[in-house]
Amino acid sequence: MVVGRIGRPHGVRGQVTVEVRTDDPDLRFAPGGTLLTEPATRGPLTIEAARWHSGTLLLTLLLPDGTVVADREAADALRNTMLLVPVAALPELEDPDSFYDHQLVGLAAELPDGSPVGEVTGVRHEGTELLVLRRPEGGELLVPFVTAMVPTVDLAAGRLVIDPPEGLLDL
Repeated sequence: MVVGRIGRPHGVRGQVTVEVRTDDPDLRFAPGGTLLTEPATRGPLTIEAARWHSGTLLLTLLLPDGTVVADREAADALRNTMLLVPVAALPELEDPDSFYDHQLVGLAAELPDGSPVGEVTGVRHEGTELLVLRRPEGGELLVPFVTAMVPTVDLAAGRLVIDPPEGLLDL
């Protein structure tokens, strides 16, 4: 599961900025933790140090051979690396109405009458969660992931129900 993406270098000592994609960055990016990478050849990476600077997470990382990413060029070589944790390492969610993104991706989206709307291909976190649906006729549809619009999520059946306001499906 993706928990972040390495962005641009910060400064000249090898720190990297991270686009956080997890609800618990302090846990996921704790010093001493190890993260898998995509592409896999860049990792695994170990977190040497983590700090927040003006709302941006900065990491100092250790490469697989144990050397620290010590300069701007080495940090820039990691740019756009996706940071991952194994799904098995994720804790169980206590709230039955909460889901990990990977649980939602691949679900069939239907209207309340059972008509197909599409398939969930991703979840965006832009202020509110948005489900990204691939439409059967082509194209994408963004649906706010709120109970009023997505009243049913049935992981066992591999589906969710969307009850959109008038006009949403025409966008």
